[in-house]
Order: sequence, then C-alpha cells, then structure tokens
Amino acid sequence: MHRPRRLALGLALALPLAMAAPAAGQDRAPATPGGTLPGGPAIEMVQVAGGLVDPVNIAHAGDGSDRLFVVQRTGQIRIIDADGQLIEEPFLDIGNLVKTDFLEQGLLGLAFHPEYADNGRFFVYFSHYSTNGDIWIVEYNATDDANVADPDSARPMVVIDGDPYINHNGGTLRFGPDGYLYWSTGDGGSAGDPYDNAQNIRTWFGKLFRIDVDAAGGGRPYGIPEDNPFATSSQPQLRVEDPSAYHPGAIAEIWAYGLRNPWQFSFDPQTGDLYIADVGQAAMEEIDFQEAGSAGGQNYGWDWLEGSRCYPATVESCPRGQVGVLPVAEIDHARGDCSITGLGVHRAESSAALDGIYFASDYCSGRFWGLARDEGDAWVLQELVDTTLLVTGGGNGEDGSVYATTCSCAFGRDYDPFADPQGGVWRIVAADEVPDGATTAPPEPEASPAPGGEGSAEPEASAAPQASAAPEASAAPDPGASPAADAATVVMVDVAFMPDELSLPADVATDIALPNDGVALHNFVIDELSIDVAVAPGETGTATIEAAAGEYTFYCSVPGHREAGMEGKLIVA
Repeated sequence: MHRPRRLALGLALALPLAMAAPAAGQDRAPATPGGTLPGGPAIEMVQVAGGLVDPVNIAHAGDGSDRLFVVQRTGQIRIIDADGQLIEEPFLDIGNLVKTDFLEQGLLGLAFHPEYADNGRFFVYFSHYSTNGDIWIVEYNATDDANVADPDSARPMVVIDGDPYINHNGGTLRFGPDGYLYWSTGDGGSAGDPYDNAQNIRTWFGKLFRIDVDAAGGGRPYGIPEDNPFATSSQPQLRVEDPSAYHPGAIAEIWAYGLRNPWQFSFDPQTGDLYIADVGQAAMEEIDFQEAGSAGGQNYGWDWLEGSRCYPATVESCPRGQVGVLPVAEIDHARGDCSITGLGVHRAESSAALDGIYFASDYCSGRFWGLARDEGDAWVLQELVDTTLLVTGGGNGEDGSVYATTCSCAFGRDYDPFADPQGGVWRIVAADEVPDGATTAPPEPEASPAPGGEGSAEPEASAAPQASAAPEASAAPDPGASPAADAATVVMVDVAFMPDELSLPADVATDIALPNDGVALHNFVIDELSIDVAVAPGETGTATIEAAAGEYTFYCSVPGHREAGMEGKLIVA
C-alpha cells in the first residue's frame, strides 16, 4: 500500500501556470444552455431499477455479461443483470469499512480492470471509517460466482490522508483507453479552497490522477506512467537545464489539476475523449474536455476561475487564458442549477439519434443537458428535459447506453438511508424509442406563485457528488411569535443562499426556515431589520421577517463568505 506523503502547509507551493497546451476550441467562449444540438434530439428517462440505497455511480465489467454494477454510497455494490433484474445479494458489501456520516462520504467509485474477464480485478474508492474519512482506493477480486466478489481479497492501493474537510471528496474511478487507472479528488472541502489545494501540485486534492495498476515501483503497489506530466520533473535533479520545467516534490501521479470537485468524469467509449464535470461554487457549473491522446498537465483554473469567470466575483478582470484551460461548456446558477453530474457519451446502437452526445444533469434542478459539436466544430449545449429526478451519478453500460442514478438523499443528522430506500437507476433513450409499458421520469411541474411570495421550491441537496442543498425542510415556528401568513425556506450551502432572491408580503410576519447544509457555520443577516441568525452545520434556524415594502440585502457575515458570493436580495411588496 502506498500512503501519500503529507506536507506541512507552510511548505506547500503552487505550480507556475501554463504547462499544458490549450484545449481544442479555446478561442471560443464556453457553450451555455440555449443551443440546439445537430439533428434536434429528444430524450426520455426510462426507469431500470428502484429501491436502491443512495446509489451514486454506475460501472460495467466489460466481460460480455451486459450487467450493470450500481455503487451504493453505504458500501454495497449491487448488480442489475442483463434482463434488468436487480439481484438481491450485493456483489460486494464493505459497509463496515465505509464512513458515511456526511452525505459526500461513503463508497463513491468503482472501476473494472480492462482484462477483468480474465483476471477478475476491480477497484473501489471510499471514505475509510476507522481513519475518520481518509480516501482509500482498494483492489478486490472476483470469485467463481460471477455475481459475488471476494471481500477478503482486499489489497489497498492508495491512501490519501490529511483531507481538511468532509466535503468535496471527488470519487470517480475510470480506466482510460490507455489502460491506466484515473481517479479524481475534490479540493479538500469547505468553500473557496481555503488551503489553495487545487493549484498546488504538492497536495492530493483538487486533481485528476493516473497510475498503472499492472506495474509496481518506488515502494508503491502501482507504477507511474512515464508520460505523466510530473513523472520526471518531480524528481530531484542536480543540474536543471530548464528551471521552468522543474517541479521537485510534485506528485507524480497527477494528470490534471485546478479542479474544485470533479465528482464525475468519463471517457467516450468510442473515441477515448475525456469529459470532466466539475462542480461549481456559487455561480457556475462547468464541463471540461480533453481530447484523446492529449498530454496531461492541464490546469482547469480553480480557484482563480469558476467556470470561465474570475473568482471570487469581486475580481472584475483576470487573464483567463493564462490562468487555466477554460471549460467547453458552463451553466450558471440563475435558474437554480448547481452541483453538476456528468453521465457519459452515448454510444449504443439503440437510440442512434443520440450517438456522440455527452449527457450531464443536476441534483438541484433535475434538468438534463446534451453537449456535442456542430458542423462548424463549435460546442453546443442544449437542455433536453426537465424532470423531478435528483441525479447523483451515472455512467455507461457495456453497450454504450448512458445511465443515471438518483436518490432523495438528505443531509440531516437523523437521515437513515436504509429507512425508506428510494434510489433508482434510469437509462437515457430517444423519446421515440421508449419501450412499451416503461416508467419514464415525471416532468418538473410548472412553478406557480404561492400566496404572499414566490412559492417556488428551492433546489434540493446534492448527494455524494457535491453537497449543495438539502431536501426541503421546514422549521417549527416559535409558539410565542405572531402568526405567520406564510413560510419560506432559504438553504445555506458552501458559500451560497438557495434561492438568493426572496419575495415576501409587506407588513406580514413570515417565518423563514434556514437549514445549513454546508460544512461550516453560516448566518443570515439583514442589517436594516436587525436580523442575525447563526446556524451550525446540519442544523436549521428560523427567522421571522415583518418588514415595510422595499428591497433588502441578506448575507452571511462569516469572514470571506459574503465576499465569495453568499449574498441575496429580499423584495418586500
């Protein structure tokens, strides 16, 4: 087992920029929703299985069995067989090893060796219980029973300790077309990357990594591919011919960096192109792209950039082209979107109209987008369907179909994922190819204003990918307060309010529930109304607002939070 070295924070240095060549299309602004994909595709989500416990990822074994392997955050890997039946006994159950105290922790990733059919090797990524959440990547082996793995075959490959916070754990494992194993980590958590991990090539956070599991060396149970960007430059050298290319102490496993929480990344099954869905902070979600065969070393910009915008928002201008490789697509939070989840590129023979489209979704809104290039090689991003699904992860099946996992997970301390498991697996199909009798995803109902306020439901929480908001919560009103004409909810996450604009009736007492689904203390402050409510992580506070007509600003006064975008508008009329 290789235990990565911890570095004193005072010695950690950030990498000078501009190592990798710009990605294709960097002379164009990122695509945004509103485009029309070539061919005008339409999709539906067809349910494959239900009754799962916090499912967060999909993988296939590549062994010709057409089975789907569903990763449950609670530590189980379940199998959906070629006939679409969910097998009762887990393929693997390591629930006793997995830490699940926080919704972004747990068993998060699964990847089968490219030669699994012959060698029976597969790899999992999880938050380790007995080390209080250290990231572990462990190899396991199959047994003679194709549907049951050997839990005693565990071989730890990587242990990453020193994670400063419990959120932003990344978690995806994928084998690339080169046969190497890739995995992702988030920036260490909290908000705004307070330890500057993503830009620091001497830390294990905010990165994409690449290793050779079929080799070993340097005291590791794996090898470092020679063409990894820091494989050579990270080694001490007596004579340095090019100081700009010398990075002593850099982590040789790094493939790319400058990422916030790349919860889901995937390779196009046909071309080998790499897509990274990187979860944003308070303003932007992004999709990064790396063409197959590209050299590593890409810096995707966080935390100097959020999407293609300067970060924090108070910075009005920055040298974007020098700061990092810009995304090929981005989605702002204006409509309540957040916590992007990448699903994969469709390459199945069925639903041929969807061939080559990369799909992504969002746990906060339930919208599904398609991304592809048009005839002029420009990226196009189109919203294809708006559903009530809360998407937590996804992946390709063996035939190239694209699947999504969903669950109504919650952040509350009383949340028991086993109490009423409602997790599901859904397949993306062309709208004119829905099988007879299939269950399709309910569309998102049209929002209708509630009496005395906006009344639209706030975005719900992102599960393991990136925690953003929790399922709707209401706080009991203070029995001693004046009767409230209505109620509303403002969720506090990372450094954002959701929603960040609220409408209330004038001169009417209204209770506002304030669930804190972040990992740090937040407060809700309106200076003009002398309101200042502090809420600890996982708790729900309440503020009663009775104000004259006008516009007010609410914000979080925790140092750095308002500056990073934790501010909203209250309209009283």
